[in-house]
Amino acid sequence: MSLSSPTSACSSSRCYSSGLSLPIGFRSNPINVGLVCYPKRHNIAARKFVVACSSSSSDPLLVKAAKGQSVSRPPAWMMRQAGRYMAVYQKLAKKHPSFRERSENTDLIVEISLQPWQAFRPDGVIIFSDILTPLPAFGVPFDIEEVKGPVIQSPIRTEEDLKRLHAIDFEKLQFVGDSLKILRREVGEHAAVLGFVGAPWTIATYIVEGGTTRTYTVIKNMCHTAPNVLRALLSHLTKAITEYVVYQVEHGAHCIQIFDSWGGQLTPEMWERWSKPYIEEIIHAVKKRCPDTPIVFYINGNGGLLERMKGTGADVIGLDWTVDMADGRRRLGSEVSVQGNVDPAYLFSPLPALTEEIERVVKCAGPKGHILNLGHGVLVGTPEEAVAHFFETARNMDYQTLFQNHVPAKKAESELVA
Repeated sequence: MSLSSPTSACSSSRCYSSGLSLPIGFRSNPINVGLVCYPKRHNIAARKFVVACSSSSSDPLLVKAAKGQSVSRPPAWMMRQAGRYMAVYQKLAKKHPSFRERSENTDLIVEISLQPWQAFRPDGVIIFSDILTPLPAFGVPFDIEEVKGPVIQSPIRTEEDLKRLHAIDFEKLQFVGDSLKILRREVGEHAAVLGFVGAPWTIATYIVEGGTTRTYTVIKNMCHTAPNVLRALLSHLTKAITEYVVYQVEHGAHCIQIFDSWGGQLTPEMWERWSKPYIEEIIHAVKKRCPDTPIVFYINGNGGLLERMKGTGADVIGLDWTVDMADGRRRLGSEVSVQGNVDPAYLFSPLPALTEEIERVVKCAGPKGHILNLGHGVLVGTPEEAVAHFFETARNMDYQTLFQNHVPAKKAESELVA
């Protein structure tokens, strides 16, 4: 499947136009507006693909925005944009009911990852995977049960348990590398290919607790009763995750997002001690080896941590929907880009209300250094029409029109002083 032109990927597909109108402040002659395309299964035979850790004048729009460069509109993608809300995914899941199979088989990973790309043309195509996917590659096997979710039969809580860990083995993750190569080839420079990892603290919660938890009492207790064991585990995870990030970049990822999903379960002081140093170490190491690869950093429930998150060295800070975008911008400053932060529930609202909220978020974020996203993942049951409208609205925004009377903050301050 060739993507040499914006419409070529839909040439053999069924495409539907939403026919949606746009308010003042948006482009009147958009490209690929409102297309919902359901592709034929593509040829995913892998070929040699080498990615250098360097920037390019042909960087996708999302990468440019992540780096704080001038762009004409906000690039957009959605967390969990590939998945259960899409009818085409539901149909595939019936044939392949195991999540592990769907997320660890190259053919299925590529097909699922490309489903929203074919349907909605987001500016970012994230690999269909899971933050726990690399665990078996460094000595932590896990299962996913229908009701319980992730289950780790042998949690790590003692020095003896630590002996089961080993260096990450990328032969066990070849499906990730192969999938990224193919995704990079399929989307070309029309969109950014996104890889992702879990932060050490978040991954450790699963490994210590033995799966998902609502209280985090076991691992929080370890902070006081077995701190050396927990530090050793977090250090091992930091090394493995660093190598995994570089591996994803070398196999095609334009950009990496770090999810500290459960970092918000810690007090700010505890997050400073038990999560931030390890994230800083990952970002510092990756920046040395891949200096031009933007890193996005997201914590669910991060309103009390924004200033601390900025100190990690991430290029982009993701805001959840409980943070006011204007306040987040003020607290983070102009040196770092932001991502977010439309409430996922807005996708269940009337489309004019969704348009209004997108425009509000974009205006609050400003005309530079903003990646439009939700404040969390797409919810199950989200109407596909609303997802299509979200991307159509973003694609047709025009900074020059929206911000024609915009005065940069520094200039405004100098004029006030004068």
